[in-house]
Amino acid sequence: MADFTAKDVQALRQSTGAGMMDSKKALTEADGDMEAATNILREKGLAKASTRSDRENKEGVIVIAENDSAAALIHMKSETDFSAKSDDFQALANELVQLVLEGGPEAVASKEQELEDLKLSKKENIEIGNAVRFEKAEGAVLDAYLHGGGTAGVLVEGTGLDAKALHEIALHIAFAKPSYLSREEVPAEDVEKERAVLLDITKAEGKPEQAWDKIVDGRINSWFSERVLLEQGLFGDKETVAQKLGDATITRFTLSSIG
Repeated sequence: MADFTAKDVQALRQSTGAGMMDSKKALTEADGDMEAATNILREKGLAKASTRSDRENKEGVIVIAENDSAAALIHMKSETDFSAKSDDFQALANELVQLVLEGGPEAVASKEQELEDLKLSKKENIEIGNAVRFEKAEGAVLDAYLHGGGTAGVLVEGTGLDAKALHEIALHIAFAKPSYLSREEVPAEDVEKERAVLLDITKAEGKPEQAWDKIVDGRINSWFSERVLLEQGLFGDKETVAQKLGDATITRFTLSSIG
């Protein structure tokens, strides 16, 4: 019996771009010899000059599935819109989102071979960009919104508000594309880096030294309002999402978008 490990299979896949099962078969045939297995894959036309993993894949599709207690989202990425719209690409995306709805994000692993086969047939860098499942918490409301036929997708959960109000928040998330729910979620190192940049800008503008802190605080607040959901103006208006919510709460959200 050939002597090789799962890491050997992974290494062969990464070096040749071949599928998981093809790599395993080649290693078996080559008695675990990596070089011989690579040659076998090349002779069969399965090895690629590159794994394509470094190629941009800004196209793709986002799909959503729901049941009474949960919602799931899959973002499948491709290099071209042509591939993303193909029947086999769409079919796999829909299979994956149903698996995630039933079993969580880890369920995508069961379709690894199908994903590898799709990469080979399309000759593109195809991958899962996001796989998320929200189980509705007790007393919470859950909204799933798909925008533009799959160009953006939102899952959002809240408490203390009705389904219509939560859907409005979901629409805003797709529109404004926040990265964080609250400023407490923003990495401290990112904040400090931005503060340092804003301080340099303020100094270069010739502002009086005694005003630097106040000016930078105002600018860092504007920076937060671009990235933090609760501090964004609802659909760009003056009223913030937090003000719109009042006593209600957004507990979590996820956003995926093409591009």
